[in-house]
Amino acid sequence: MPETNYIAGVCNIGTEEIIRRRNLGWISLAVSALLLTVLILIEVNPWWRLFVFFPATLSASGFLQAYFGFCSGFARKGLFNFGSLGQTQSVADDPSRAKDRKRGNQITLYAVIIGIVVAIVSVLVV
Repeated sequence: MPETNYIAGVCNIGTEEIIRRRNLGWISLAVSALLLTVLILIEVNPWWRLFVFFPATLSASGFLQAYFGFCSGFARKGLFNFGSLGQTQSVADDPSRAKDRKRGNQITLYAVIIGIVVAIVSVLVV
């Protein structure tokens, strides 16, 4: 069960936002698979498959944010949301904002690393 209260650097989104990010992960995963399939089927130079990095990174970001209950975009903006979509609130103090930015940057870094790995593997496929 996801957290229901804001905790700096730990949890800044509630159930509706988590669902939104999980859906983003699934949609971006489908786009990644479709793009890779098309690029393989039309037999373009394998290096073009590196473009899978973008939807793969977006997919990883969505799934990671859903898993951690933490939005890296909100962290950069100093926001959190445990209500309805679009009902954000501001983080009050600078130490909490700093913890949020650190966590948001970690999630972004993890997503980029996953995207890079997927892109490299996609070049090596077939």
